[in-house]
Amino acid sequence: ARQKGNVARSMEVNSAIGFLAGLGLIYVTGHMLFGKLFWFYHTVFSGGYMVELTPNTIYQFVVNGLAIFGVGVAVFIFGIFLVGIAASVAQVGFLFTLYPIQPKFDKLNPFKGLKKLVFSTRTLEETIKNFIKLFVIVWIAYSSLMGYKDEFIPLQDKSIEQIASFMIRGAFSISLKIAVVFLFIAAADYAYQRYEYIKNLKMTKQEVKDESKQQEGNPQVKSKIRSMQIKMLMNRMMQAVPQADVVITNPTHYAVALKYEAGKMMAPRVVAKGQNLIALKIRQIAEENDVPIVEDPPLARALYSSVEINQEIPETFFQAVAEVLAYVYKMKKRAV
Repeated sequence: ARQKGNVARSMEVNSAIGFLAGLGLIYVTGHMLFGKLFWFYHTVFSGGYMVELTPNTIYQFVVNGLAIFGVGVAVFIFGIFLVGIAASVAQVGFLFTLYPIQPKFDKLNPFKGLKKLVFSTRTLEETIKNFIKLFVIVWIAYSSLMGYKDEFIPLQDKSIEQIASFMIRGAFSISLKIAVVFLFIAAADYAYQRYEYIKNLKMTKQEVKDESKQQEGNPQVKSKIRSMQIKMLMNRMMQAVPQADVVITNPTHYAVALKYEAGKMMAPRVVAKGQNLIALKIRQIAEENDVPIVEDPPLARALYSSVEINQEIPETFFQAVAEVLAYVYKMKKRAV
């Protein structure tokens, strides 16, 4: 999500901090800037300084005025730029991604864009915030002006510098109050944006289930496939019982079918095994196909737990199994 530019970020924080920083820069550089402007006014318009107005002096006045004004504006813009970057870094850290500006064809759909612009929750939220900010500005400006109303009438007897100073102080005071309120709005908006960001990152139960299906497969399908595999294995195992040489039983809880072909096998092999109902099924098939059944509970349990199907028995069982097979072969010879 972060690489796609999806981060918890509030533009209100940038706006509020930028606004407050702008006021600070104006306060720091304003004395110099407005002092030079007043000097320029006195020199050119009021004759406060006895300077002969020639094309050269007028040119110097304009160049000096623009230089002073340009430096002040440059410092102001550069300061706002740095503060904006700092506010963004403070919110999301250092992040550089081109994903949000990558061309997407769905963005060219005018109907989708209109729907997003008019009917989206985001648009409604931004509209409400803008109305709140407008109300705050109007309310603070009106209440502040009402507080200054008794000072307006005496201004008619003041000099232009005094009038300008009064207006600048009033505007700065109003702007500072607005900036403080905007900081509270920005803090609330950041908390809300972070809440929305965390909520959107959390997957619903259905989304978790869908993702699990994509990564691991549908559990129902997997269960069905596994049951089919077990059924096929069971059928194959039961088909091997009639070819077994002997079935060793518990007698009822365990059954292990063994087959041995001299010259082809290094040791007897387990061709079928099972517990309880499966053990009973192995016994039934063995009886139906005249496969000898030998009751040896310890050996049956040991073979069941130690040897897998189609696996030859380990050397530890050679002696015990050899005795069983010898007994079976002896019984077959007698029967013949």
